[in-house]
Amino acid sequence: MRIVHPWAPVFDGGSRVLILGTMPSPKSREYGCYYGNPQNCFWETLARALNKNEPPHDRASREKFLLDNQIALWDVLHECEIDGAADGSIKNPTVNNFADLLAKTHIQMIFTTGKTATQLFNKHCADEAGMRAVYLPSTSPANRAMRVKPAFSALWGRVAEALRE
Repeated sequence: MRIVHPWAPVFDGGSRVLILGTMPSPKSREYGCYYGNPQNCFWETLARALNKNEPPHDRASREKFLLDNQIALWDVLHECEIDGAADGSIKNPTVNNFADLLAKTHIQMIFTTGKTATQLFNKHCADEAGMRAVYLPSTSPANRAMRVKPAFSALWGRVAEALRE
């Protein structure tokens, strides 16, 4: 199935860190917001990394949480063929153009959630962005085993470190 990204990026002029996934999952699209699937631990993980309370589950509160913490959020892909939410099934991807977002922000570091997002960004977008993405483990329900490992929290802690710099 060919999917076109349904949402604009979340950012403002104060954004200093950009976090990118690949493409919103069917569940996230159903819930109408980034990482909307209740089984995805993105919001909990990010809040823990920042030593903050997890934002309420509505889109406006989550977007405010990001902006209050100088974080921009988007996805690497503008459109692609994908089977459900499986990044491994992505075919014929078209990447987003990051020039406008980067010109309007103070992004100093780009993080990508999952290996596929990291590979796609670094292959297709790093030159335009002027920086490579830093890998973060996926918060997807398919990655549950990784969540309990100390490395998971340590890697996500790099977001807070980047914001302190």
